[in-house]
Amino acid sequence: MNENPDLAALDKLKARIQGLRAKTTDNGCTEAEALSAAAKVAELLDRYDLSLTDVEIRDATCERLEYETRHNKRIPLEECIGAVANFCDCRVWREKTPAGDPRYVFFGLRSDIEAAHYLTGLIDLAVRSELGRYKTSREYQQFRHQDRHMANASFTLGMVASIAEKLTAMKAGRDQANNDAGRHLVVLKSAVVEAEFDRLDLKLETVRRPTRMVSPDAYDAGGAAGVSLAIPPRGRGIA
Repeated sequence: MNENPDLAALDKLKARIQGLRAKTTDNGCTEAEALSAAAKVAELLDRYDLSLTDVEIRDATCERLEYETRHNKRIPLEECIGAVANFCDCRVWREKTPAGDPRYVFFGLRSDIEAAHYLTGLIDLAVRSELGRYKTSREYQQFRHQDRHMANASFTLGMVASIAEKLTAMKAGRDQANNDAGRHLVVLKSAVVEAEFDRLDLKLETVRRPTRMVSPDAYDAGGAAGVSLAIPPRGRGIA
């Protein structure tokens, strides 16, 4: 008989997540298949999060998980990365790799930083996919050739800003539901993460973002695409 069925279940869950992680466009999957796999990962991590008890959270250690932008630098993830971290109950900052490339670092409980990492990947992939569709639209073809770079940037900015607003609203709704139900695990997790984060004694600086010229039409088109993106609601399990 298995003396620790919880660990066995967690190992099984991790194996399933690893299988889903392998479903990327780099490995031959379509964008739709990769998006579906990323969404399923977030849902599975959410289900595990629901199983955490007060004692498990108090005893848990915080970890860091990097998300490297690499070839995705053109997607303005900085406009929604804070909302992603807040939605997943963790902290995030940006730093440079030894090679000088930017990356984001999520810090918190393992299930939360894993969820934040994959949600970021989901958003990254979705924005690039929707931008590709937008470039084939009649509205996009009406832009002069010299204005299309601005249209591309405006669309992606509008989409990530819209996603950030959605995440913030979903987080507020989830917190309110937890408060109404008397569920205080989120508050406890936040206290654990903040205490561990303070021990890092990081010297973080706030960087002002440069002013950007945008096309209102392209920005609004991106915003509409962001509204339509399906985001798994943390705090609910799956059937």
